[in-house]
Amino acid sequence: MKLFKYTLLITLFILSSQLFAGPKLNEPSPDFKLLDSNGKEHTLSEYKGKLVVLEWVNFGCPFVRKHYNSGHMQKLQNLYTAKDVVWLSICSSAEGKQGYMGSNEEINAKLAEEDHKATAYLIDSNGDVGRLYGAKTTPHMFVIDKNGILVYDGAIDNKPSTNLDDIAIADNYVVDVLDQLLAGKSVEARRTSSYGCSVKY
Repeated sequence: MKLFKYTLLITLFILSSQLFAGPKLNEPSPDFKLLDSNGKEHTLSEYKGKLVVLEWVNFGCPFVRKHYNSGHMQKLQNLYTAKDVVWLSICSSAEGKQGYMGSNEEINAKLAEEDHKATAYLIDSNGDVGRLYGAKTTPHMFVIDKNGILVYDGAIDNKPSTNLDDIAIADNYVVDVLDQLLAGKSVEARRTSSYGCSVKY
């Protein structure tokens, strides 16, 4: 009986690891289709030819609050969308979980309060896209190049804290990748360990 339970646990762990493995670096990012907070449909494939940032978000998470209370995330969104980068914030919080908002009106009021500057806020309340990408935390960041290839998957920076003061001294991985790509340089695809609150599937 003990052997059966042990085998079952190992099997479940492997299946869980595979479920949240996410896409492979240096390969095409999986396409998806989601509605934004205005009811408009977005697919990843429609943005081929542009750099794309995916930002997993939950406004109730203190790690997300660090970047929004400081205005840092909005500054990055504004800076890079002005350079024709597509920045998609994605919320995979399930109904009843932290970060979930029940109506577009509620979401848009919150986005205005946060001074949200991304291209769109996408709703993934069933968690399908989050699981497809292996999104584990908020924030969890992905950068996709103009050919649709995943070149970055991981943390926003190297300071896994909720301290606003750490932003000024952090090495921002997303900024590093975007600046190199915008300068026409090739980048070595990279994965780091994301930090933050767990995605509330």
